[in-house]
Amino acid sequence: MLDETFLTPLPIDLIAVGVGSLQGAMFAAGFKRIDLLGVAIIGTASGIGGGFLRDILLGVTPASFSENLYLIVATGAAFIGMLLSRLLEKVDPLITVLDALSIGMFGAIGTTKALAMGLPVVPALFIGTVSAVGGGVLRDVMLNIPIALMHVGSLYAVASLVGVSTLAALLALGVPVMIAGVACVIVTAVLRLLAVRFGWSLPEQRALSRIRLRRQRQVEQVIEEALHTGAITVELDLRELRDPDLDPPSGGGPEAPSRG
Repeated sequence: MLDETFLTPLPIDLIAVGVGSLQGAMFAAGFKRIDLLGVAIIGTASGIGGGFLRDILLGVTPASFSENLYLIVATGAAFIGMLLSRLLEKVDPLITVLDALSIGMFGAIGTTKALAMGLPVVPALFIGTVSAVGGGVLRDVMLNIPIALMHVGSLYAVASLVGVSTLAALLALGVPVMIAGVACVIVTAVLRLLAVRFGWSLPEQRALSRIRLRRQRQVEQVIEEALHTGAITVELDLRELRDPDLDPPSGGGPEAPSRG
């Protein structure tokens, strides 16, 4: 259990909330048939969503409800993001940098807060990651679109998880909370920005199966060429090399259960 948590000055905390609301409102403004109030609500949820989910999971009063300025700043930033979305697109690199710093900060706050309440390390890392990415998840749920976190794209949750893991490792080594928290913010932000810059992402799960199938076909091709040239003579049924998990049954067998 920690004696203290990673705390940031209120102005910096409000800037992070505002950046989240700006991005959420700019994103929602691109959807048709969403009125001004809807965009404002989605933007506000994007800004305070991570901290809200963190505190709900920890069973404490959400921080955004303990101070008037959180909701005021989040709502104001949402309206700005909605009304000035095209203008703000010109400073999108700056907003991306601030967003990367904010997810690192929310991750550090969430993790240390969970550890201070006596949670084990692994659940605390989960809480920290939820705190960092929860706003984007709420945004997508409210817009009724596939959650971006679950699909191939620039590293987001992974960057946060690496950052909070660095925080936990430093704390285990006896590093002061503030230094470990700053390191978490830096690691998260750098990894997130590098992922955006170079397009890093986790591989799509179907890509793993395609790689296995491609290698299998390469092996089959080499064997067939060798048999045609007479380099080797082997009595071999190529069907035995096939992976039953990759090739469908050739008829007569039981069908796969329907999903819907």
